Amino acid sequence: MNSSLQASLTYVTDKADALAIYNYRPGPDDPDLSGEYQQPEYRNYDVEIADIRNADQTFSLDKQGLALVPVDTALSDYYDEEQVRAVYLPEMEALVKNITGAARVVAFDYNVRCESYSEQKKYMARKPVRFAHNDYTNASGPQRVRDLMGDAADELLKKRFAVINVWKPIVGPVLRTPLAVCDASTMEQGDFIDTALLYRDRTGQIQMVAHRPRHRWYYVSSMEANEALLLKCYDSEQDGRARFTAHSAFDDPNTPDDAPDRQSIEVRTLAFFD
Repeated sequence: MNSSLQASLTYVTDKADALAIYNYRPGPDDPDLSGEYQQPEYRNYDVEIADIRNADQTFSLDKQGLALVPVDTALSDYYDEEQVRAVYLPEMEALVKNITGAARVVAFDYNVRCESYSEQKKYMARKPVRFAHNDYTNASGPQRVRDLMGDAADELLKKRFAVINVWKPIVGPVLRTPLAVCDASTMEQGDFIDTALLYRDRTGQIQMVAHRPRHRWYYVSSMEANEALLLKCYDSEQDGRARFTAHSAFDDPNTPDDAPDRQSIEVRTLAFFD
């Protein structure tokens, strides 16, 4: 098994303008981005992506911002929203609590992704995201707590909290469009570019990523459905530990022609610490 591969990743170009992207398909009555915001400009770079399975280091959420962990679930249908919320989300809360030592974990959102299902408009599936990004910023991380935790938010924000994503295949092994994750210890704050995320009813914020040769990228070869990648997308603690983790889907040049589309599920959790 190869320890690394060469693949193309999409980065955003460095720009001074305020950036924004839509998180929905805008209609003729929706505002364009010619006023307050500018649309990002992208550029592809060929990078080395190493296989975590053959890496000579141990990965952790506080150092690299990522961890590969085993996962078990009693869920039988990942495309049944009622079942996902009743069975899978509580399981992921318990998983994150066990791995991080958090006092409380709240799973607040999830997505399923599959290229062909998205094109067929099945199961509310979305396509894999093919540009380097991180899901939260210094502003949108705390704002998510305020949005979700009501009257308890002010007290919770006085202590450390983190946003941890749990990403795993629905069907394994993943042979097409795997997930690449950048070692957070090879990134600096200036590599991240805050970008407005426009919804129909609100404006969020994510981070785009500018290319730097020092970035080290990893993936998990032939990832199975009983494995999960934990990604730290935000950490309120600023003591040198990983706070943000860039990630992106990519096209593996070794993908067999008959490989099925990747099916995956990602759960977003808030982890609160005493």
